[in-house]
Amino acid sequence: MLMGCFLALFALISPRLVLFLLWIFSDVLSRAFDSWIIPLLGFFLLPWTTLAYAAFWDWGPGHHVVGFEWFFVALAFFIDLSAYAGGQRARSMR
Repeated sequence: MLMGCFLALFALISPRLVLFLLWIFSDVLSRAFDSWIIPLLGFFLLPWTTLAYAAFWDWGPGHHVVGFEWFFVALAFFIDLSAYAGGQRARSMR
């Protein structure tokens, strides 16, 4: 439980850091995704979405994302998209 609290704290700082730590110290990503390419692309393009999917896949019953858990994965996706939109807006204002 303590390790989960540390990962949640680090996720607020950087989801990429947590994805890296999960890749090094656990097998959550390899169990949640069939291929290594999806987490790699998620690391660079959609880190919050990748982290949310892997977390809910591991925490959920039966090791799959179902029901209301998809809401949080979609929310993470919109957070990733808003980060890109905010960066684009900041570049255009310069």
